[in-house]
Amino acid sequence: MLSERPAATPAIEPDRGGQPRRRVTVGGVVRVAGLGLWLVFTLFPLYWITVTSFKAPGSINRFPLEYWPSEPSIDNYRGLFSHSNFGVFLSNSALVALVAGATATLIALFSAYVLARFEFRSKGAVMIAFLLTQMIPAFIALGPLYSMMSDLGMVDHKFGLILVYIAISIPFSTVMLRGFFENVPDALEEAAMIDGCSRLGALFRVLVPVMTPGIIAAFIFNFVNSWNELFLSVVLMHSEQNRTIPAALNGFISTFNINWGSMSAAAVLTILPTMVLFALASKWIVQGLTSGAVKE
Repeated sequence: MLSERPAATPAIEPDRGGQPRRRVTVGGVVRVAGLGLWLVFTLFPLYWITVTSFKAPGSINRFPLEYWPSEPSIDNYRGLFSHSNFGVFLSNSALVALVAGATATLIALFSAYVLARFEFRSKGAVMIAFLLTQMIPAFIALGPLYSMMSDLGMVDHKFGLILVYIAISIPFSTVMLRGFFENVPDALEEAAMIDGCSRLGALFRVLVPVMTPGIIAAFIFNFVNSWNELFLSVVLMHSEQNRTIPAALNGFISTFNINWGSMSAAAVLTILPTMVLFALASKWIVQGLTSGAVKE
């Protein structure tokens, strides 16, 4: 005769007020402690850079180290703008990142639409080529790239750097947006075309509003990659008035000294725009990434 299996002990037990109470287990404690240590390990460099930026220039290398400035000062931020062209670097990075991010996202929108909605020869090869470009380090193509940009007269020119960033951002954005297009039913587009829209009109009037989270996520990734890129910026930009922020940060390191105060202040001002951008658009980023990850 079959006997009934004993009921499993619930992981959540009601407390005296009738509200569910989660049981504390050893695994849960270890998990929370590990995540807490990882959070401290991740956030401590950001905390240390911020604290260093508010220390007086003469107290940065003083021992014992101060984990909180005893006399907070904004001299590092003042010197950043009075003794260097940091405002010019900020405007250069903003211009390059905004134009490159927006243009790459727009081009990737069209290319992803073609890859998602049309069948043609070598479609699989194109997708593989897009993915392979993400595995090749940028410095491998530095020689031919510099020679080509020099022949075009675009070395030490912001427009040339924008073109390079656009070319680098398109493959990843295309693969990303293709997943969003595949999650949008074809019936929406077909209904718009039956009502009189052209294919291009259906794209912008029907599909783009539905795909707004994905487009925002793609733009933010393109913007942040262009904002933070150092290697190509240092190689292609020579003059002071055309430098971007990563190249300017590299300039605080000399042969015998590192200007920690100004470098920390510049790093804080460099991180803030991306932090604010992610904070304001986090809802669309999460929605965009999750909706493009699973095909219905």
